Amino acid sequence: MFDKLGKLKIKGDGIIWAVFFILCIISIIEVFSASSGLTYKGGSYFKPMIYHTVLLVVGVVFMIVTMNVKCKYFKLVTPFALLLSLIMLIAVLVVGQTTNGAQRWIDLFGIQFQPSELAKGAVILAEAQILSAMQTVDGADRHAFRYILSVSLPILFLIGIENLSTAGLLFLTILIMMFIGRVPKRQLLRTVGFILVCAAVFIGAIMLLGKSEREAVADDKMVLTEQVEAPQSKSVVEKVFHRFDTWKARIEKFLDFREIPPEEVDLDKDAQVSHANIAIASSNVIGKGPGNSVERDFLSQAFSDFIYAIIIEEMGIWGAFIVCLLYIVLLFRTATIANRCANAFPALLIMGIALLLVTQAMFNMCVAVGLAPVTGQPLPLISKGGTSTIVNCVYIGVILSVSYTAKRKDEVESGKKKKVAMATSRV
Repeated sequence: MFDKLGKLKIKGDGIIWAVFFILCIISIIEVFSASSGLTYKGGSYFKPMIYHTVLLVVGVVFMIVTMNVKCKYFKLVTPFALLLSLIMLIAVLVVGQTTNGAQRWIDLFGIQFQPSELAKGAVILAEAQILSAMQTVDGADRHAFRYILSVSLPILFLIGIENLSTAGLLFLTILIMMFIGRVPKRQLLRTVGFILVCAAVFIGAIMLLGKSEREAVADDKMVLTEQVEAPQSKSVVEKVFHRFDTWKARIEKFLDFREIPPEEVDLDKDAQVSHANIAIASSNVIGKGPGNSVERDFLSQAFSDFIYAIIIEEMGIWGAFIVCLLYIVLLFRTATIANRCANAFPALLIMGIALLLVTQAMFNMCVAVGLAPVTGQPLPLISKGGTSTIVNCVYIGVILSVSYTAKRKDEVESGKKKKVAMATSRV
């Protein structure tokens, strides 16, 4: 029996497997530690961790299934994934569930599903397919740029209505993929310039049309009074632009560089940022040890958006560095696998997926340490989640599938040499 186990080979790249399982172990430990708020509400100490562990197990099953699919078959999924993404993103704006002021979820058979997670993968699939199909000796055909934008912009718009940070990170991934796919630099530079202008106009619109926190609170009181007297439904414009107030508040807080004395900090008004800073400052470099966090009891979304702050508090600077290093290893190892691929599609696909995961991870870390405005981005493969946990496992499965099934350059070259040798021997 042990001889048979010793002969078993792990499919896919061993380093990717190692990074994945280390992140999963860190996830289970930190979610268990950071879910004290859920424990208090649910009355069960182990329930949040068990639920998260079950989701990870389900994700691993999906990952293994995906890993055993040959990478050439991923192309067949692209049109169906794009169509389903568009339908679900439109549906979430109409009948979606609202959580923490954002309408991003659809309830399917009692399970909350976030369509944007599926849409991100669909866009990466489509872009990889377009870039690989339109490669020439001098790089990607100039028309590839137009096709990529025509596919991605509608999805980016629908995602950005309720989740601007996700749309922004996805668009950043699209641009980096186009650079890797050798899209003409002139087109990329024009796009970057256009984006900067649009971003300036958009931020100006947010600051002009959005309401400050005091105005929003006053308006909410008036709306509640009016609804009691005569209930009114929101207009389409109000549904689309209701996030302006939230975005304006976050921008104002992030750009407020005033030094506030500790005794004047409003822990109720700026609870997330304040308690995240306390968690980091109280780590004393070496950390308090797993399970010994104090700020988890006060930090909202400690198990999700701000779990990196809890990691720093418990594991110290070294623990935080190791977590950051794991994502960097994931990116560079994926780049190594992509460089070995004989065909462009699998290489571009896994690079897009790795960039998607790593950019989100780095942005989450920046938010936790105060280098970026507060958003709702979880830490991939570590934060407690539902849809995102399973989808991220599927993404890792795609990388493992390419590392296991994609044709390699050395295999193609050795095949050519054999053919030449056989032809020479016949002569």
